Amino acid sequence: MNSLIKQLKYSGLKSYVKRLCIVQFLFFLAFSQIFGQIEPKTGAKTSDCVILLHGLGRTSHSMKKLEKSLSFQGYRVINLNYPSTKYSIEFLAEETLGKAIEQCNKTSPSKIHFVTHSMGGIIVRYYLKHHKLSNLGRVVMLSPPNQGSELVNHLKDSFIFKKINGPAAQQLGTGKDSIPLKLGAVDFELGVITGKRSLNPLNSIILPGADDGAVSVEGAKVASMKDFIVLPHSHAFIMRSKDTIEQVLHFLKYGKFRHKNSTRNNADSNKHSNQFSDQSF
Repeated sequence: MNSLIKQLKYSGLKSYVKRLCIVQFLFFLAFSQIFGQIEPKTGAKTSDCVILLHGLGRTSHSMKKLEKSLSFQGYRVINLNYPSTKYSIEFLAEETLGKAIEQCNKTSPSKIHFVTHSMGGIIVRYYLKHHKLSNLGRVVMLSPPNQGSELVNHLKDSFIFKKINGPAAQQLGTGKDSIPLKLGAVDFELGVITGKRSLNPLNSIILPGADDGAVSVEGAKVASMKDFIVLPHSHAFIMRSKDTIEQVLHFLKYGKFRHKNSTRNNADSNKHSNQFSDQSF
């Protein structure tokens, strides 16, 4: 008899637990149906197109985080993969960048924006110096050698440097053949983001003042740029940093950077050393 009672109690408890689980399941199912439809808010869809240009010796993969963030905000993005070490800056601007712009224009964008890393910014400057885009939007350059780089002056005669970096690298010095110095002031809405953390102490010995391991803070500036900001990142990885991406998005939307808790036009910073190389442009 006691055994029967225990069995009935156990069955009742088991049935109660089962019903409770079903109710809980239905509750969470209803909850997910209601709130699961609320997706993370993205930026409004826009007809604007953004062209991304990586730096010397890099690939479009280096700009992948930027590509995803821009796409999430509603931009149409062309993450250009181009042979940066095979041709001159003039050729890359006319042939490679020119085709990307044509691709953008096929969708009749309201504006075409550019976000570049290192030498990619010089390619955009060269193109815009020789071509007028009626639908040009804003440009953000990450660690561009806008005044050339003293590193190129020291390395350009090296066989290994020539072999690895190709003809475009030879044009990024500060001498008479410097393409950046020949281009002069910009005449478009430009925001420049550069770094102040070097991962290469040897490079930093050559570069004047604060630097990111490849370009000095002062060397990233160019006449008539609209805004300028210095972040605590290295040349090689600045494009992948969260705060860099946030600043890029802010400039594309508002034409200025957010300068709170950041360094504006500050060339005085401690140099950081590390065993890693950081010589891409």
